[in-house]
Amino acid sequence: MTGPTVPRATEAEPAAGWAPTPALGRAVLLAGLLLVAGVLLGRVDLIVLAAPFALGTAYALRRRPTALPQVWISQGDGGPLVEGGDVAAAVSVGNPDTVDYDLVVMRSRVSPWLRIDRAGFARDEAVDDGQPNAVPTGATAQGNDRRRSVADRPFVTSVPIAAAVDLELAGKALRWGRHPIGPAGARVATAGGLLVSRAVITEPVRLRVYPRTEPFEAVEAMPRAAGLVGAHHSRRPGEGGELAGVRVFAPGDRLRRIDWRVSLRARQLHVAATLSDRDAEVVVLLDVLAEAGRSGGVGGAASVLDTTVRATAAIAEHYLHRGDRVSLLEYGPAARRLRPAAGRRQYLTVLEWLLDVRVHASAHEPYDQVFGPQLLSSDALVVVLTPLLDERSAQMLARLARGGRFVVAVDTLPTDLASPKDRGWAEVAYGLWRLDREVMIGQLREHGVPVVRWAGAGSLDQVLRDVARLATAPRVGGR
Repeated sequence: MTGPTVPRATEAEPAAGWAPTPALGRAVLLAGLLLVAGVLLGRVDLIVLAAPFALGTAYALRRRPTALPQVWISQGDGGPLVEGGDVAAAVSVGNPDTVDYDLVVMRSRVSPWLRIDRAGFARDEAVDDGQPNAVPTGATAQGNDRRRSVADRPFVTSVPIAAAVDLELAGKALRWGRHPIGPAGARVATAGGLLVSRAVITEPVRLRVYPRTEPFEAVEAMPRAAGLVGAHHSRRPGEGGELAGVRVFAPGDRLRRIDWRVSLRARQLHVAATLSDRDAEVVVLLDVLAEAGRSGGVGGAASVLDTTVRATAAIAEHYLHRGDRVSLLEYGPAARRLRPAAGRRQYLTVLEWLLDVRVHASAHEPYDQVFGPQLLSSDALVVVLTPLLDERSAQMLARLARGGRFVVAVDTLPTDLASPKDRGWAEVAYGLWRLDREVMIGQLREHGVPVVRWAGAGSLDQVLRDVARLATAPRVGGR
């Protein structure tokens, strides 16, 4: 990963942003004192002693810098990045000047969810934080604390005229989201260390890390299908692969549907009737009113938000792969919404949409602004991912069920949520809260809202069968 060649500057005047270093002040002061002392005391040896300092300073300043260094951040070209994937990026410093940069000090901030294990210049051996002695040439060692990122230290190099040097960063992405690399900055010393530039800082680049899709499969049973494509069998006759019975031949029936065995026995043409294959609309509702647990990144503990985002990606991938239409909704003050659609493009849009999921606490009831009659189809299967930490979430589920929606509630609260360690009434209060939550879940089930805990593959099989069975039964009340 190399940066582009930097063109030479054509300016003649010194650029702003360069300042003398203490070394230049000491050289001028020492040469001046020796010359003055030699003249006043008539000492030729002092004048001779001052000559190297004066000539060396003048020679170093014969060519002054005319432009500040350029700093930019670039990402690797490895395609979409998923949790646990390899991160590749580079912080580059370019020299657009007509003088060499004798010393360049670079440093960059990196998100803690991007674990940078190796960092170094292309021409140097990379730093590996797992090897205490692997410190590259030109890197300022800051110790080998494993808790710190390798990139969290200054790096030192030099840059020739009209060239660029890349500080390559490599590691792992630990969690989904938009994680910044940067801001990055550099300071440059030139003219033999007599001139130094101001710090040049570039804006951060946000690296998109998509959630890792957990394995998920569900039965084909859907409460109600719509449309004319898809893999779910509707209750309406039509062209499809599910056999619905045998009936007498009628005008318009295809000849390939004739059941000759039944026709010969009945001495009248009969055809095989089928059920049409139809797609379903699946609405995944994300409860973003509260968060619980601590995220440990990929392979670690999962918070409510982690489970919600990863489960949403898995459910959307499953149903979109089957040809269904999927839409997303946020239950919160922002009320973000992704329109229903099908296909791979919708899946990529879902992943991009999930990167901006955040917890938004609100004192107001967000139901009306989220569930307008034009936003939620009456035939859609609504999968609600909620930790059930807020009473408004339970009320929302009950209102959906009373409105005749097909609702499935998925509990995203971590099973290993630790109880308070404080002495006194904290543990008792935690136990009472747990009991109150179980009572609330029981009341939701009494209202016809199945509540299941997310467990990956097969989590929704039984509950989808029950919802589909309820959909075929007579319903009381209108929608």
